[in-house]
Amino acid sequence: MGAANFLELSWQAWLTLAVVAGVFGGTALSRMAPDTVFLGALVVLFASGVLDVADALRGFANPGMITVGTLYVVAAGLQQTGGLAWISHRVLGRPNSTTRALIRLMAPVMGVSAFLNNTPVVAMFIPIVAEWSRKLRMSPSRLMIPLSYAAICGGVCTLVGTSTNLVVNGMLIADAGKPGLRMFDITFVSLPCALVAFGYILLAGRRLLPERKPAVAGYEDARRYTVEMILDPSSPLAGQTIEQAGLRHLPGLFLAEIARGGRVIAAVAPDEVLRAEDRLIFAGVVDSIADLRKFRGLRPATDQVFKLAPPRSDRCLIEAVVSNTCPNARRSIRDGRFRTRYNAVVLSVAREGERVGGKIGDIVLEPGDVLLLEAHPSFLDRRRVSRDFYLISRVPDSEPLRHRRAPVAALVLAGMVAAAATGQVSMLKAAMIAAVLMVGFGCCSLDRARRSVQWHVLLVIAAALGIGRALFTTGAAAAIGALLLRLAGGNPWGLLAAVYGLTTVLTEVMTNSAAAALVFPIALAASRELGVSFMPFAVAIMIGASASFATPIGYQTNLMVYGPGGYRFGDFARVGVPLNLLFWGTTVLIAPLVYPF
Repeated sequence: MGAANFLELSWQAWLTLAVVAGVFGGTALSRMAPDTVFLGALVVLFASGVLDVADALRGFANPGMITVGTLYVVAAGLQQTGGLAWISHRVLGRPNSTTRALIRLMAPVMGVSAFLNNTPVVAMFIPIVAEWSRKLRMSPSRLMIPLSYAAICGGVCTLVGTSTNLVVNGMLIADAGKPGLRMFDITFVSLPCALVAFGYILLAGRRLLPERKPAVAGYEDARRYTVEMILDPSSPLAGQTIEQAGLRHLPGLFLAEIARGGRVIAAVAPDEVLRAEDRLIFAGVVDSIADLRKFRGLRPATDQVFKLAPPRSDRCLIEAVVSNTCPNARRSIRDGRFRTRYNAVVLSVAREGERVGGKIGDIVLEPGDVLLLEAHPSFLDRRRVSRDFYLISRVPDSEPLRHRRAPVAALVLAGMVAAAATGQVSMLKAAMIAAVLMVGFGCCSLDRARRSVQWHVLLVIAAALGIGRALFTTGAAAAIGALLLRLAGGNPWGLLAAVYGLTTVLTEVMTNSAAAALVFPIALAASRELGVSFMPFAVAIMIGASASFATPIGYQTNLMVYGPGGYRFGDFARVGVPLNLLFWGTTVLIAPLVYPF
């Protein structure tokens, strides 16, 4: 067994092993995008005849892969209605110690990540945690790694929390002939792992967290604007203080003054109570100004926004640089009839990096001025080739939140979870229905739904499933499985530990779903040769592929917090390697107890 198996392999199997080795080296050592590496490998296997058409395209029809893409839309619906922002602002509070801060941060992130893909959860929390750390006078490096780790730990607790679980579940159905897992079937193994991780970070991990400064502050920007916002009479912010409303210590933004009736409050105290119809003048950078649009009942003070044709929920912020051939150059915004000409409203003007004050309509535009506009996204397509502007770019995530749809989004999410948990419908059907309802009920626009899908992630998953199929059909997976079985001494516990170890090593240098797709056929072949149940191995692959803590490149959320936390590469290893070992031991111990061999 072992060496003999490899000597008997066909040329197709050896080519597949060479391609897998190339994928490993390409993702670990080169700067090529993972989707390029994996798709290139799939093309090699297809062109050489190792895979036929059906097997090469098998991954693109995998239920797990399609479910992952559908859940991006569900997450976008919840995010666009303000549900995630409400959780973060209401729950974090003002703890008086590092331990309490970690508890306040990690507990809700784990909970939310169990039911939403953890990548958008971390993306939403990064600016909030950066602001929160400044309020607590704490280095963001003390909080960013726990943010990523909490999202990973929460993601493994349910079937829908991370793409890996869905991919492995799809392979269980398609390749192993199993009925698949329900929503909380994996929870009995992964929840103890998450609790162990929670305790480790609170007791030991926090002492290993470094004190770093971010390499680049998220709010450093050369373009600074002044924007006037008005408080609607129905706004929930009315009657709250500046502190309570969350308008103090905004990153890269400050409240310069409040115009109330006939007087101006120049030095705004944190205990100043907001009133309906207050006009708030903010000064800051564009990304932070975009965040103002997410506060319920706070809108631009200019009445021009009500004269635009598309609904405000369908608009976004756009930056445009005035050219010297622009008809509006050297004319005031009002005299140039900017809104009528371009179907866009000027919210603010920056000149040579500085704010241009005064009433918007009275500002005389000069070539080189940077305009902050509110317009429909189609403005970009219509004006990108226009000679009126040198440069046009969209401000990311600048669409106003659809607060009125928040209860609908919450009900849709709860219905999806309940339907999948009871087994009445498959996870794929539940996710598809939820995604359609999110768009149909206006929780997110169709354009936002399209942009929310991370196509490069789906391409990696689909290609990796095809490569995994090649490992299985050529016999390479069986040979590797036999080798692992020999190393484990024919012991199922040892084989389980070896499978988890192989998965966790691969996931630190390539995407987690890809690592799972490559190890799955190896573990399936080994378990069949040993004559034991495959279920504990499937669960171990799910957890091992997601539990990537030792490097910033092993999991997308680690890479997302790398810059904002100001980390060095070794910071993750110092905190994450012990956590990897804890996950390894806990999973190998518990998985066979829940799913016996």
